[in-house]
Amino acid sequence: MNPNEIPYIIYAEETPNPATMKFVANRLLLVSGATADYKSVADAKDAPIAKALFNFPFVKHVFISFNYITITKHDSVLWEDISYELRIFITDYLNKGNTVVDKLPEQQVAADSSFTKTVNINTQHNAPKNDIENKIIEVLEQYIRPAVEQDGGLITFKELNDGIVTVQMRGSCSGCPSSTMTLKAGIEALLKRLLPDHVKEVVSEAM
Repeated sequence: MNPNEIPYIIYAEETPNPATMKFVANRLLLVSGATADYKSVADAKDAPIAKALFNFPFVKHVFISFNYITITKHDSVLWEDISYELRIFITDYLNKGNTVVDKLPEQQVAADSSFTKTVNINTQHNAPKNDIENKIIEVLEQYIRPAVEQDGGLITFKELNDGIVTVQMRGSCSGCPSSTMTLKAGIEALLKRLLPDHVKEVVSEAM
């Protein structure tokens, strides 16, 4: 590590998902708006830190965004037995100057979208096909993303079909017991209020 750089400090935060812990850094890990999601060591070929984390047999899922890493564990272990070990590992890994991600997952949002001022192309939403889908993604980015990021998660747009909006839940949102409440009481209620003529329901598709 460059002696003039501020050392990484990592602290662990619980999330609404009991299987997931959020490890927060005092410095950026990815450029603002970028995310990286890995379900296996094979997925992590372009993400050295995720690849290293999958060497721990209890690590099931790794999600990286902004200044945090969300880790989902297998049910066979308790967080009190592994969170300190993971926190120290991540701290040492980063302070040795090791790479977080070599290459981000391919961006999916159209570069000419009308909402580019509010949506970063690395958020991994599916490319919008019309103005209504543009508006849905804009609502997710402006009103939903900040809240779910606080809990180490991300919700991305997939499609709009006959008034049904399909989203994908990532990070701590994936498999979270409270995700249905977030989906219905939060996202669906907001989209139906803002786009009443176009949105009837919001459903989640597994990653």
